[in-house]
Amino acid sequence: MKRDDKHALIENLKTTVSEYSHFYLADISGLDAQQTYELRKKCFEKDIELIVVKNTFFKRALEASEGDYSELYNVLKQNTSVMFCNIANVPGKLIKELNKKSDKPLFKAAYAEESVYVGEHLLDELASLKSKDELIGDLIALLQSPMKTVLGQLESGKNTLAGVVKTLSERE
Repeated sequence: MKRDDKHALIENLKTTVSEYSHFYLADISGLDAQQTYELRKKCFEKDIELIVVKNTFFKRALEASEGDYSELYNVLKQNTSVMFCNIANVPGKLIKELNKKSDKPLFKAAYAEESVYVGEHLLDELASLKSKDELIGDLIALLQSPMKTVLGQLESGKNTLAGVVKTLSERE
């Protein structure tokens, strides 16, 4: 591969890293053609961009990107594929789902919600991580709950108060 081609590939990877908020590093070696097809199909359905990279190229792209990815450099060994996404927990859920059938893809590390997660033991944590939209929804629900309670009490109190006034007016 020519030097210009390598530089263009690294720039392309750098652009991809900057386009997506999150990415997972996994090992998909050992999957047969059918399993690879199913993985790619599921990634497409879940809006995940799956690419297989050469570790040195990806490391250079991370070094050239904004942000500190130095904790991931030790993971860039052997076969590596990258799952780029904009919702942090989607690849984690997909990997967990696929790991029920086989041991691949093997989770290596992830950059999600501006944090680095290294090690297979953190996959459960990543899969249960709430997205920004989910957290905003939870916050709105929490803020609406007391307001709905107050409105409900005022609404029920209105009927009670009307009944008391009507009863008093009928007495006289």
